[in-house]
Amino acid sequence: MTEPLELPVRPGPRPHSTATNPHVQLDQNAPPELQERLFERARELSGVRVEPSMISVPGARAFVLAEEAVAGPVEAFMIGREFAHLHPTADGSLHMMLPLDLARSVEEQGWGEQHPVARMGLIPPTAMMVYGPRDGNELEIVWDVLRASHAFATGAS
Repeated sequence: MTEPLELPVRPGPRPHSTATNPHVQLDQNAPPELQERLFERARELSGVRVEPSMISVPGARAFVLAEEAVAGPVEAFMIGREFAHLHPTADGSLHMMLPLDLARSVEEQGWGEQHPVARMGLIPPTAMMVYGPRDGNELEIVWDVLRASHAFATGAS
């Protein structure tokens, strides 16, 4: 089990995002080099394979667990064994599945928002957009949240 993640308040106003699918971040986008640093870290997580997303826009890179690594609940996955994906460079946000307490904290502290389809009750309320990191400090926080998503999917949280 992992310890609960204590998130600081994200500085500044929230970025704008679309209200429907495709759900994308429209401004305050992560610099491409920070997106790639996050991607490189995520691809090294235990049991993770990178594949094209089966549910997101073309070019989104999905983090998919190997079958033997899956031990989390069904609401820890978007589709199949995909627990998170990184949107293409022009966006840089991520969708990921998070335990409900962390999902609430992400929203309350300004790090992300619930997926609009989850707000409609059509997918689990654990589906969140996490805004792309704007600097090195934010990269570390987004990385912690992504690791929590991985822990949720592997049953470690």
